[in-house]
Amino acid sequence: MKAEDGQRRRQPPRARGYGIVTSVKPVYMGAAVEVAAPPERVFAVLTDWPRHREWMFLTSARQVGPDRIEAYSGVRPFGFLDTMTITHWEPPALVRVEHTGRVVRGRGAIRVRPSAGGTRVVWAEELLLPFGVLGRALWPVAAPIAAALVRRSLRKLAALAETPGT
Repeated sequence: MKAEDGQRRRQPPRARGYGIVTSVKPVYMGAAVEVAAPPERVFAVLTDWPRHREWMFLTSARQVGPDRIEAYSGVRPFGFLDTMTITHWEPPALVRVEHTGRVVRGRGAIRVRPSAGGTRVVWAEELLLPFGVLGRALWPVAAPIAAALVRRSLRKLAALAETPGT
């Protein structure tokens, strides 16, 4: 596409993830939980990637580089690999990631803040849905299920962080 000044203007890219067409317009999801533990403790449990299997629904994670994480969600062989790059690291307050996988693409952030009872954890995601128009059509059904699983996972994170010696 040509701009009026003769310069070539870039069209918005069609998001693709290794052959899986994703939507260009992102969707948003978030959840929060209060934790009766100090922010340092919560952040430590949250960012102990191998322990994700203890609190994140059907997910195991591992750090594969100084700023790279891989998380597998599902029960093999039915699941997907979520590859992420840590884009912001601010212990014990914030971790931001860029999802770079075939299925999960977009941005995520988990913020940890002191609160009256200990700590408030806020998890937010801005995602490009996989499978193009079909993914967008199914999102109204999938969104409440995904949100419920995120809330469940945050409650488990809270219980784990509140348990002494874990």
